[in-house]
Amino acid sequence: MAFRGRLRLAAVALALTALGGVALAAEPEKAATDKPQIDRPLGVVELFTSQGCSSCPPADELFAELAGKDDIVALAYHVNYWDYLGWQDTLSTKENTERQYDYMRAFGSRSVYTPQAVINGRSHVNGASRKDVDGALARMDRTGEGMRVAIKVSRTSDRVIIDAGDAGNGPADAHVVIVYFDPPQMVKIGQGENSGRSLTYWNAVSDIQTAGMWHGKAQRYELPMTEIAKKGGCAVLLQSVGKDGMPGPILGAAFIHKP
Repeated sequence: MAFRGRLRLAAVALALTALGGVALAAEPEKAATDKPQIDRPLGVVELFTSQGCSSCPPADELFAELAGKDDIVALAYHVNYWDYLGWQDTLSTKENTERQYDYMRAFGSRSVYTPQAVINGRSHVNGASRKDVDGALARMDRTGEGMRVAIKVSRTSDRVIIDAGDAGNGPADAHVVIVYFDPPQMVKIGQGENSGRSLTYWNAVSDIQTAGMWHGKAQRYELPMTEIAKKGGCAVLLQSVGKDGMPGPILGAAFIHKP
């Protein structure tokens, strides 16, 4: 099933407003953030991993380091196709697995694997290789394949404001994707290839929702704070989508910090 069709329209989308054009509404009064926001991070790392895969713990450890960096939006998608080995991944979802298969089709690959790190929605590398992950991020930053569109996040007492910048002569359309993830948690694995190990998992994705469209010009979106506050963590991705509905390059990204 295509990326476009599977991303469930956010329930909050009815409360989301988009103001097109370069001229934006006045900044909300007393907008605040917990710490300075980085409107153009170095890049986005999406790790596809599994608690039942013996090759994944080194990638999970590297990912924990990436998740601690302010200039990287790191998201971990636990997949379910290794569950048959004897341990059902407690953080996996069908939607996470489907997202990886969509990337497989977008990249023209014939199979999926773990640990796989997708960098900026543009290419994939071994998620356990620091050299490959760091190298892909640096190369894309040099060649203009990094975060080309600034995403600024602020908030008031009752809403989150997302300001997506102007693309200039760049791409014209993208989805505004909201990715929810769990807080760090330790899991004791009882069976399978990692039986007996206790591993800590960071930024494990629990839900993916599309909340709007961006058309290349500066645009504002608003989300109710109540929706953000009840989740463990949240990030916004500005991701292009191919004509076949497959996920494309990520043009901008930011974390949405809770109060």
